[in-house]
Amino acid sequence: MAAIGKIRSWGTFLVIILGVVLFFFIAEPFGDFIRSRSAASGQVAGKVLGEKLNIQEYQTLVDEYQELLKMQGRDNLGEDEMNSLRDYIWQNYVQNQIVAAEAEKLGLTVTDEELAAILQDGSHPMLAQVPLISEFVNQQTRKFDLNQVTSYREALRQNANVDPRYTEQATLFDRTWQVAERMLRQQLLMNKYQTLLAGCVTTNSVSAKAAFEAQNTETQILLASLPYSQVNDNDVEVSDADLKAKYDEKKNGFKTYAETRDIKYVAYQVVASQADRDELMKQMVAAEKDLRSDSISAAEVVRAAQSERAYIGLPVTRAALPRDIATAVDSMQVGQVSKPFETRSDNTFNVVKLISKSQQPDSIEFRMITLVGRTTLDASAKSADSIMNALKQGAPFDTIAKNYGQAGAKVWLTSAQYQAMQNIDADNKLYFTTLLSLPTNELKNLKLSQGNVVLQVTDRRHNVDKYDVAIVKRTINFSNETYSDAFNKFSQYVSENQTIEGLQEHAGEYGFNIVDRTIANNVHNIANIHGTHDAVKWLFNEAKKGNVSQVYDRCGNNDYLVVVALDKVNPEGYLSQDAVADELRQEVLRDKKFAQLSEKLASAKSVADAQKAGAKVDTVSFITFRAPVYVQAVGMPEPALSGAVAGTEKGAFSKHVVKGQGGAYVFQVLDRKQREGVQFDEKKESQQLRQQTVQQTLGLAFQELQNRAKVEDNRYLFF
Repeated sequence: MAAIGKIRSWGTFLVIILGVVLFFFIAEPFGDFIRSRSAASGQVAGKVLGEKLNIQEYQTLVDEYQELLKMQGRDNLGEDEMNSLRDYIWQNYVQNQIVAAEAEKLGLTVTDEELAAILQDGSHPMLAQVPLISEFVNQQTRKFDLNQVTSYREALRQNANVDPRYTEQATLFDRTWQVAERMLRQQLLMNKYQTLLAGCVTTNSVSAKAAFEAQNTETQILLASLPYSQVNDNDVEVSDADLKAKYDEKKNGFKTYAETRDIKYVAYQVVASQADRDELMKQMVAAEKDLRSDSISAAEVVRAAQSERAYIGLPVTRAALPRDIATAVDSMQVGQVSKPFETRSDNTFNVVKLISKSQQPDSIEFRMITLVGRTTLDASAKSADSIMNALKQGAPFDTIAKNYGQAGAKVWLTSAQYQAMQNIDADNKLYFTTLLSLPTNELKNLKLSQGNVVLQVTDRRHNVDKYDVAIVKRTINFSNETYSDAFNKFSQYVSENQTIEGLQEHAGEYGFNIVDRTIANNVHNIANIHGTHDAVKWLFNEAKKGNVSQVYDRCGNNDYLVVVALDKVNPEGYLSQDAVADELRQEVLRDKKFAQLSEKLASAKSVADAQKAGAKVDTVSFITFRAPVYVQAVGMPEPALSGAVAGTEKGAFSKHVVKGQGGAYVFQVLDRKQREGVQFDEKKESQQLRQQTVQQTLGLAFQELQNRAKVEDNRYLFF
């Protein structure tokens, strides 16, 4: 039960949550879970296959997953984490709806009896892949144990009789278990559908042999390169007819399945003025002086200096320290205080005091019996004394623990589990300090503010360097006055330029930079700047072509000012030629440069001839058909060369000039041989080839199904 944690002891000390692996999933229910669909378009979060998902139903799916995260110790997700979560849930909802529709056509189902039988048997590999359910898979037998689920649920209910807080945890477990079972049902149906598609894919010995040779036959060549950079763009004429022809050639690659917007925006980041920096530096100098003083505690100095890194007074590993602080500590002596220094990567001023350095175990195994919260403090102390006496006389620890309704099982505490704490009270500090210092097998009656805990450390492993460090870290922020000046300047720029042309023409005068971008409505912000989602909503819901937005202030980390203009609406279908004009121009330039350079190489009968024509010559080794050749002369891989090399005999000169992404090439094959130590195994290669082919087929199939599903994503209206 690593992901859920052991049944938690109550009290004021911090609950130790063992490491969890967060699995992002969404279990789309089948049957009658999703019923009503809101007819009001304003409440529709999206559509798949013509069926609406209203915002309340979508939020329910989000809430269910957040409950699972909460049970695993994750709460209060940041903006980026929530956006990723919502996107994952939506993507899986779309996939699940598509699979459900396809499965219904084919008569594929997962019955209640089938699901129950799989849980009871415990050997199905899918059980190890579903979050929560996978935590009850025995690591030795690799089988799921339904009895463990029953035992865990019963233990929660028994503890709820002692501490009401376990009632909420028991209820949460029941809810999330239902979600996990729905997910298992969906995964099983997906597995059936994929297995059916995979059955349509086959391989043969000829294909397997070819794939093996493509991977393991290595070629060495003498390569002559003429980079496109030798030809100046201004010396190449690109006509409208050239662009139109290239657009027609590449048109299928410009198909889109959602409406997009071409926008122009200005994002101005407000930074601290010199006066702001000087004022903060005064505070850092004062903090340095106080850290050197013996009359003020480190905790008090850190708190008074409003440091962004709390002082917990516990030794931590180097990994727990910010990189800049860890680097500083490496060159410090115990008791030393650093001068204030700046870290540009996180825009901070810093002062550090190395209070102590010691060798301590990174992992501590212990067990405990907690008496916190039981009747009165006197009763708790008397019970603790009684337990200590019994244990010293040889009574089994787990037997005594069971007398107090606890398992008394051994658990591990690692440095990572406590050193990320930002705040710590006296009880927590005493608790962890005791565990860190208590010798192996020694008993300790620990008196906390709300009762006693009997502890015994049973093992200590992996000694590492640990540091007790007081850190004053302050972001170099701008003052209100600095922000006000920046806002006034930015607002003046926007108010004087209410057209796209005006924004472009006058941006440089104000020191701003205007940026072009194409966005879809599934983005959460402009240019990954937090707090700009209102601009996205405006662009897709209100703006007309040519409109300039209001000033969006306090974006990002409250340090960005943003203005957006709608340049063009690109409807679903094929992007217009204008929308891909830059890409088309680069393609045409490449074509025409290749035409010029290939003329220089056309008459070459050897690499020496190519060199006389101005080509750069290099020896390139270890080329295989599956691995693109990296060409040093142009600084990029060239897949076209791999194919041309594979089709040229050993000792032969290339049959034609090869057109690459970065240049024109001719070559001579110097050597070709099979990699040492590899032999063709038809069965193994056939299996690998089939697996690769199946994956490609499934990927293409699902992409095509999604393209046909007419997916409509309106979540931008709500988040």
